[in-house]
Amino acid sequence: MHRSTRNKSIDRRRAIGMLAGVAAFPSLAARLAAQEEADARTSQEINRGQQPIRIRKVKAIATAPNRIRLVVVKVETTEPGLYGLGCATFNQRPLTVVEAVDKYLDPFARNRNVDNIEDMWQNAYTSSYWRNGPVLNNALSGLDMALWDIKGKRANMPVYQLLGGKCRFAVDCYTHASGSDIKQLEDSVRRYVEDGFRHIRIQLGAYGSPHLSTQPDFRDAGFGQPVDGHMDPGPYLRMMPKVFEHMRTTFGEKIELLHDVHERIEPIQAIGLLKELEQYHPFFIEDPLSPEQIGYFKHMRQQTSCPIAMGELYNSPHEWTGLITDRLIDFIRVHLSQIGGLTPARKLATLAEHFAVRSAWHGPGDVSPVGHACNAHLDLAIHNFGIQEGPRFNDRLQEVFPGCPEVKNGYVHVNEKPGFGVDINEQLAAKYPLPDHPGYWEPIRRRDGTAVRP
Repeated sequence: MHRSTRNKSIDRRRAIGMLAGVAAFPSLAARLAAQEEADARTSQEINRGQQPIRIRKVKAIATAPNRIRLVVVKVETTEPGLYGLGCATFNQRPLTVVEAVDKYLDPFARNRNVDNIEDMWQNAYTSSYWRNGPVLNNALSGLDMALWDIKGKRANMPVYQLLGGKCRFAVDCYTHASGSDIKQLEDSVRRYVEDGFRHIRIQLGAYGSPHLSTQPDFRDAGFGQPVDGHMDPGPYLRMMPKVFEHMRTTFGEKIELLHDVHERIEPIQAIGLLKELEQYHPFFIEDPLSPEQIGYFKHMRQQTSCPIAMGELYNSPHEWTGLITDRLIDFIRVHLSQIGGLTPARKLATLAEHFAVRSAWHGPGDVSPVGHACNAHLDLAIHNFGIQEGPRFNDRLQEVFPGCPEVKNGYVHVNEKPGFGVDINEQLAAKYPLPDHPGYWEPIRRRDGTAVRP
């Protein structure tokens, strides 16, 4: 008999013997069958990320639980029950983002593989031909973040794990203290210190302290609209050094002080202000110049070592690349949905790391809890994290968005669930429609009626 034929015969006899043995012990057969089924399930779970799951629908969900216009994008897939959420909030133009998502990104993204985030981002970015605008970038961000949320859920990991894991146990953040006079501001700072915050932004009233300005002559002349605000730089510039001096005298060096100029003064005035504030060792001064005046940063850097945070209004990489590579700023301050989501933000963080620029992602009230979670996951994973603008989640927001990050002792903690860990109750969200007011940025004017940026 040929050797191969003889071997096959032996194998058949062994198999028959094994089957006879198994038949003699029904409990062993049941255990083997159960183990085989379990192995199949394990194999299916391991290979789950390789299965061709595709996008079934992309839709925008607009809601305003706190009277702030939020837009969240939901990406549904061909796998039942699997979906992702992303933030696309553009408070001043929410309806245009909703239209861009529902009428343009939905047909673009349908039937595409959910795994290929980078490819989808690149093609969605150029699908409008013109790009880098806040409307389309926010719409793209909603899609992008939702795809990262899906990838985390498929991997059964929080998103920060997909980015390399934790660099820190939680996300240190700053909060906003304000008051119409120095005493009120001091009381506000003290409350936050007692709550455990180590970094506190101090503002005397609204941005630019407009309540200190008097004689809005443009109103007497009938120029502009009756609701237009009034702010002259002189009172603000004279008061802020006094504010910093008082806070340092009162609280010493045990807390970090931050301040937001919000671009409301001329470049040469901003340079002078930073030179004066330098002696009080601010953690950073935010947005001293408007995006249209970034050429002045090299002059500012030459005259003061005051740390500078910039970028809240940036849309395009061309706005921040030079500032980072020329080492003209210390903190990059972009709004993640404004630049197109997590995909470009993680690249920006890597670029900034090479030039010793730290992160300070924008985190105001007009970011959805999904967006705040995205901020926190990126913060946890990058080495050059600086500080995070701290979110606030009241009971209503937490009902609409189960799984909100937790702020405790001045730190943001994510909930460790797969993806970003934040869900949305669509029925509750529908009970809080967007306000009728369009939400545009209210104009501010100088005494003679000149418009103030932003």
